Amino acid sequence: MASEAHSPSEIVQHHLQHLQVSVGDGGFWTLNIDTLFFSWVTGLLFLGLFYSVARKATAGTPGGLQNFIEMVVGFVDQQVKDTFHGPKNFVAPLALTIFVWVLFWNLLDLLPVDWFPTAAAAMGIPYLRIVPSADLNATFGLSLSVLLIIIYYGFKGKGAGGYGREWLTHPFGAHWALWIPNILINLVELISKPVSLGMRLFGNLYAAEIIFILIALLPWWAQWLPGTAWAIFHILVIPLQAFLFMVLTVVYVSLSYESH
Repeated sequence: MASEAHSPSEIVQHHLQHLQVSVGDGGFWTLNIDTLFFSWVTGLLFLGLFYSVARKATAGTPGGLQNFIEMVVGFVDQQVKDTFHGPKNFVAPLALTIFVWVLFWNLLDLLPVDWFPTAAAAMGIPYLRIVPSADLNATFGLSLSVLLIIIYYGFKGKGAGGYGREWLTHPFGAHWALWIPNILINLVELISKPVSLGMRLFGNLYAAEIIFILIALLPWWAQWLPGTAWAIFHILVIPLQAFLFMVLTVVYVSLSYESH
């Protein structure tokens, strides 16, 4: 969209509009196709990259890519060891998947904001957003998956009886008169975990996307300095948000697994 043909607010709204398709009568069942597509692309890129490196791994002097992948795997594995004290055969791969997948989501925000929408418009696609983590549906969907894992590990670590008993007796005590307050507190605590995970990641990346769009509205000769400065700062935010999502997931699973 050319700035001379549209107002700044129209340009911002256009860049924030998803490519959508409605299932049935729409409403809740409206799918953001661009978010789903780029989530699949980044997920397959993650799997393909790690699988390729694993197949070509050597016990001798590793190449640069193998060395980097091993560093990432070792870093994530150490975080899990320090935080989660149960069986790690599922939690460690889960943490690695979340960290790298969210990192790849966030890295898309460093691409020039007009590249993909302009290319899509040339192919007759009216709207396109490429950063899944700037879509609340994606971040909240991922956090809901984490919520199911948290509940599963609560049952796995304590058993059905222990997990149910904790809901009735924690944090105020075991007296029957405190069961309702205990349940309410535990319910709020459980719901707050996926909400905080999804909203934190979405809020940071959505704000970054807005700033990049606003910078793109400046004359071309005025874009370089603020654009470069914000991109450099954002390079720090991108891995930090992936790290926080991963660490908090492991912490929440650990809290659910261990008895209090």
